[in-house]
Amino acid sequence: MSKRFSIAAERREGAGKGASRRLRHAGKVPGILYGAGQEPVAVTLDQNELLRHVEHEAFFSSILDIDLAGEKIQAIVKDVQVHPARRALVHLDLQRVLATEKVRMLVPLHFLNQATAKGVKEEGGVVQHLMTEVEISCLPRDLPSALALDIGELEINKSLHLSDIPLPEGVEIPALAIGPEQNRAVVAIHAVRGDAETVTEGPAADAAAAAPADAGKDKK
Repeated sequence: MSKRFSIAAERREGAGKGASRRLRHAGKVPGILYGAGQEPVAVTLDQNELLRHVEHEAFFSSILDIDLAGEKIQAIVKDVQVHPARRALVHLDLQRVLATEKVRMLVPLHFLNQATAKGVKEEGGVVQHLMTEVEISCLPRDLPSALALDIGELEINKSLHLSDIPLPEGVEIPALAIGPEQNRAVVAIHAVRGDAETVTEGPAADAAAAAPADAGKDKK
C-alpha cells in the first residue's frame, strides 16, 4: 500500500493570471480538483506544505487525503507545474478517486542489485535504464508507490521487459493487455564501449598504417 499524504485545501475565488500571481506571492499554490463525475473545483494549497511533500518520490504515485474545508476527499496528482527558475510550485492538478474505480498511474521503477548484477560484476558491463516509470492500473487500495525489479541475475547483452516486473496483487500493466509488441524492454546491460585510445581495426586502420611517416609535414 502506498504511503498516505494529507493536504489542506481551500476553495479558490477569482480566476486569471492576476489572481494566481497574487496567490503565489502570498505563499499559496493554485490548483484544480476534478473527476469522479463531479464538477471541477478551483482550490488553493499551501506552498510550503507541498514543497515538503514533493521531496518524497511517493507523493506523485500515492493516494492523497485532501481536506477541503472539512470535506475529506481522496485524490491523485495528475499534473504539477514547477517554476523554471526557483524552488516553487506554480499549479497542481488533482483527480478525485473512488474506492470502487480503478486508477491508471505512472509509478517509479526501482532496480535492485545493480552493482552486483552478473553482467556488471562478472562481465564488466554497464546498466542502461530504458524506462524509469511504468503505467499501472488498480483500485486505489492496491496502489503501490513504486515497483521493484531485481536485475541481480541479468547477464551482459541481455534485457528485462515489462512482463518481468513482479506485480502486487490487484495491479496490472495495461500495455501488456494490448499485445506482445507492447512488452517493451525496461533495463539492459551492455558492454562498455572502447575509449578513444582503442586501436581501430579494418580498412581505415590499414590505410593509416600504409601512409608515409612524414605525411602531412611541411616540406622544406
